[in-house]
This record gives sequence, structure tokens and C-alpha cells, in this order.
Amino acid sequence: MVRARSSPHVRRRLIPVSLTVLGLSLFAGVVVSTSPMQEQALGASKEKSKSKAKVKAQETETRKPRPAPSPTAAKSPYVVLGYNDLGMHCMNQDFSEICILPPFNTLHATVIDRTKGSPEIVTEHVNVEFSIPGNATSVTKTNFWVYAFGLFGVVLPPDIGLTGNGLFGRLFPTGKGDWNVTGIPITPLTDSGINNPFQLAHITVKNEQGTLVGQTDAVVPVSWEINCNLCHKEVLDDKGNVLVSVATDILRKHDATVTKYNAANGTNFPTDLELRKPVLCAGCHADPALGTTGMPGVSMFSHAMHGAHAPRMNQLPPNVTNACYACHPGVNTECQRDVHLSKGITCVNCHGDMAAVGDVNRRPWVDEPTCASCHQAMKPKFQFEEPGKLFKESRGHGGVHCAACHGPQHATGPAVTDADNVQAKLVQGHAGVINDCTVCHKEKPSDPFPHRRED
Repeated sequence: MVRARSSPHVRRRLIPVSLTVLGLSLFAGVVVSTSPMQEQALGASKEKSKSKAKVKAQETETRKPRPAPSPTAAKSPYVVLGYNDLGMHCMNQDFSEICILPPFNTLHATVIDRTKGSPEIVTEHVNVEFSIPGNATSVTKTNFWVYAFGLFGVVLPPDIGLTGNGLFGRLFPTGKGDWNVTGIPITPLTDSGINNPFQLAHITVKNEQGTLVGQTDAVVPVSWEINCNLCHKEVLDDKGNVLVSVATDILRKHDATVTKYNAANGTNFPTDLELRKPVLCAGCHADPALGTTGMPGVSMFSHAMHGAHAPRMNQLPPNVTNACYACHPGVNTECQRDVHLSKGITCVNCHGDMAAVGDVNRRPWVDEPTCASCHQAMKPKFQFEEPGKLFKESRGHGGVHCAACHGPQHATGPAVTDADNVQAKLVQGHAGVINDCTVCHKEKPSDPFPHRRED
């Protein structure tokens, strides 16, 4: 049995900006231009940042994970299990014309005190902090901070994300048995210019006296491999200068499509997005991932994207064998890298094809596949997701979050990527699901493990 030890007064970090991503409201439906004052302050570094980011993006070597030394579970008073909430966070690299998703990562940690008779989940009297070795800055790798005001209505300090957090700092108790930090503005480029979508965050836990009592390393996945250029092409002049960018081509086709729709349906939706750069797609199209409500009468972003592109997938080049990777990261990144992939199970086996995902009756980010939909029949006595919750939100054995032991969706262990297996090897000596009872228990319990919440 794992017992929860919590405080009735959970400290919360005050968010110093007027919006957050993934759950709080944005300035939906408003598309504005970057302020002249901000352009003047940041314009000098804009082209330099874009140029440097473009050059570094060509480097596709993935760095071998080199986690900081962590104590073994047997030697550490506290066990720390870190995990991401999605398995992959996508972002644009260039924000000067269009924004699908900003830099925004989330890191969770479950902390367990194993010095008692039974393990106890810890949610107070410790400081939980994180850093990302080899990645201390993002502002030189993307022009997001130049256009943050035009897209989201806020002026952000360099290297500070939309929830007021940076690339290092504290995790805070969620009130649900774990700790988290949101809005980490990490990019896939390390400070040495290597494109690494699976960088490791180092998480430390110190007691009130400042003594290190536990630590771990967990992946903070991020990729900007959004391959719009597979279909939307640049137009160059005879000297190689860009006349029409990929983003401009997207906006022009969008304006033309909406113009035809307005004529056929008597509506008056905006048809001049090319003149309104930078454009936040979720400003008009409601997107639960960003917390936007969109404009009345406009389709949700997921419905619009998947529905519009589903019949066009026959245009993909032959090397793109997974249509999902035409947009989601990607042919090089390989967003899905979990145990299911090693067994030949791919995106469509769980999510359905693109037309199914674009079905207007589907609730984006809510109607998602569950573990129980397949595994319940295999293990009828097991419990899987909590009623009404997805895997990423659910808790299992003793109130421990499912992802703490299994890893996040798309990276459930054993993963095919080395970095995603680092934590399991640190705490139990081998990759895969955390299935060694002595990771949390001082001694292996004599009773069988039923995979149920009440145990």
C-alpha cells in the first residue's frame, strides 16, 4: 500500500501573465500585429535569431543521453519518478507569419518517501526543482519572443514561457498526488546546436534543511518537425530569394478557401489573413490544447486540420509512409516510440485514420483512446484509467499516477529511444514499466500485485 501524505494548504505559483496554455483562456478570436515598441526593442535580434535557428535546424544528430548521476532507489530516501503529460510537445520554429503551437512543455514528478513502514506519497515539506542540462536558453533559437505580443497579447521576458516559467526552477504540488511545472519554453535545439527532441530534465528533491533526498532524469520531449512544406512549397526567384514562404502559401490558400465558403454560405469570415501576420490559428479555430474558444461558427482546429487534409494524403512523397507524420513529429522525430511501436502498433490502430480524427462529432483532446479499450479484455481483473479520465490524468496503485510507472503515452516503456528508458534503468536497473516493488517498498510485499487503485 502507498499512502498519500499531503497538506491542506497547497502552495500555488501565481502566474504573472494573463494567459496560460492547456486549460486557461487566451485572447481567442483576436489577431493583432506586433506592437511597434516591441518591434523596435526586439527587431535588431529578430533576423539573427531566425538565421541561427535555421542553420542549427539542419543538424539532425540526436545527442546520446548523458544524465547526471542519480542515487539508486536502494540508497535514496525518496524515490522520484518524472514524466511528461503528452509524450511529445510540438511547436513552430518561426512565428513571424503563423503559429500553430508555442514552445510549451510540462513536467510532472511523483515523490515517494520509502523510509517509512509503507511508502508515502510526498506533497509537502520538500523542494522539487528541475533543470535541463545542456539547454539553458531558447531565445536565440526561435523568434517566439519577438512575436509573443502579436500572437498572445503579452510581452514575455527572454526565456520565460506563457505561464511565467523558464528552463529551470521549481515544481509545485498539484493537489493530486504529484508535482508539476507548465509552460517550459524548451526547443529541440541544445545550446551546442544539436537537434535533440528527447532531452532530459534533471529533477531534484531536497528536504527543508536543503539536503538532497532524491533525484531522477526524465524526458521533456519537443519537436518542430511540422512538415507543412511537404505540400506547401516556397516560391523562389532566380537568385534563390524567397518570394512566397510556406506560411504565406498556407494563408493564401486559407483565404481563397474561406472566400469561396463565404460566397456559397452567405457568411463573412475573415479572408485577409495574409495581411494580418502573425496569425494564431487557434484565434479563430477553438483549440482545447491552447484553451481557446475560437470564433462562433468556425470549426474547431482539430476538425479543420484533419478534415481538410484527410482527402489529400495521396499527395505525400513515398518516404512518408505514416500519414500522421506529415504534420505530427515526424519522419525524423518519430513521435510514437513506445512498446506498442515495437509490436507493430501504430497511430491509426489507436486513434483511427485522419478522417476519423477529423469527425466533427469527436471532441478533440477528450475523445482519446484508452488503455482499457484493448487491455481490459486481456486483464479482466485489472483496473486501468479512472472513470471519466484519460491515461495522462489517471492514478492507479496506491494513488500513484499511471505515467509514473508506465511512462507517458507515446513513450510507454520499454521505449525504442534510449533517453526514454533512462529513468527506469536508474531506479530498477532495466528498461520498461517500473515493476520492481522495491523501487518504492523497502521490502518486496508478500501479497500479489493486482493492478488496482485501492490496493
